[in-house]
Amino acid sequence: MSTPLSRPSYAAVLRVPHARRTFSAALVGRLSYGTVSLSLMLSLTRSTGSYAVAGLVMALFGATSVFLSPYRASLVDRHGPRRALLPMALLYAALLCVLAAACRRPGTSEAVLAVTAGLAGACTPPLGPTMRAVWAELLPDRRLLQRAYSVDGVAEELLFVSGPLLVGGIVAVASPVVGVVLSAVLVAVGTLAFVTSPATAALRPAGREKSGGPAPGRGGPGQGPALLQPVVVAAAVGVSVSAVDLLVVAFAGERGLGDGTVAWVLAALSVGSAVGGLVNGAVAWSSPTRARLPFFAAGVGLCLAAAGLAPGLVTLVLAVMCAGLFVAPALTTAYLIADESVAPGFRVRAGAWCNTAVNAGMSVGAAAVGLLVERLPLPVCFAVAGAVAAAAALVPGDRRGSARRAGEGAQSSVSSASSELPESSASSASSAES
Repeated sequence: MSTPLSRPSYAAVLRVPHARRTFSAALVGRLSYGTVSLSLMLSLTRSTGSYAVAGLVMALFGATSVFLSPYRASLVDRHGPRRALLPMALLYAALLCVLAAACRRPGTSEAVLAVTAGLAGACTPPLGPTMRAVWAELLPDRRLLQRAYSVDGVAEELLFVSGPLLVGGIVAVASPVVGVVLSAVLVAVGTLAFVTSPATAALRPAGREKSGGPAPGRGGPGQGPALLQPVVVAAAVGVSVSAVDLLVVAFAGERGLGDGTVAWVLAALSVGSAVGGLVNGAVAWSSPTRARLPFFAAGVGLCLAAAGLAPGLVTLVLAVMCAGLFVAPALTTAYLIADESVAPGFRVRAGAWCNTAVNAGMSVGAAAVGLLVERLPLPVCFAVAGAVAAAAALVPGDRRGSARRAGEGAQSSVSSASSELPESSASSASSAES
């Protein structure tokens, strides 16, 4: 399915056959995740008239979505995207429509809202981890895969920025339940286009594991030690990044800067992350991924700790932007390590563990920093938030797994080089994968 490319650039990534179509379809479906939270929160608030009820329902929606993610990913690995991902997406979309209808109906029971939201979250299709698994199948060249993951991460960052803006435009002219229905349509249409792409067919089902051990020389279900480092770092970065939101609000409140300044600081974090992700993808790193990951995690931590010492808004913006420069590279590298630690049939769930770790870390960070801000000076709170990411840099990597993958990468490079000969065509490689 893969095509050997001599120039490892972002353009080369998107020139891979079916890459643009598949990636675009995945982005349409993933845009739903950028619109659904705000739409659903506004709909619940208007329907129930209670922030407490709306918060509880959203907590159930988020909890089932996050903590059942590895299980849903295992279904995709076991049965393939077409048999597992599409039913999930259609059921998720249907439950979102039920929620929208319930929010429009006065007097709907709070229990009904909570149960429906919990069921909807449980069905959230793992489009991000599956797309990253598709990238890994399309691009055996690790340099190209690094660029693909960087593009994927930056695009996801932009989706979560543009999604709420889209909802803002909707609620200016219509009810927020329209945003919930739009989220349902996006995920259904995007997933349908994604699973019908020829590139997605390259993800062959792993089948039900008959033994607990991995295949010889490759990762498998028993690769806990190999996944420990990327999962812990992803969770720690999630904790640190989520803490920034409330810390910046507190910073602005202490200095009477107004809520408008908060948006600028958080935008600086996103811009820094996007720039860092693109630069990381473009650099031809000579060091292995497991050696780079601690550096990126420590960079996030040190910059956030320095942000707590900022005397004013400008220095805070610069410090937070510097922290952002390490965020996307840290997460992209964590996903790369997760991918190289397991066999192809387990890629979706390996990526889902990192995804779950980020989301769980963000939930824990948001709750913990709220307690800290009321008890500790703000610079100390920034230092604690940064220390979480810096401490994750101390988690050792599985060097045996890295060495094994390096050997496999060398073999893949030899295969790619030989496939450039006239006698070996891209179509033969494609037929071997399908």
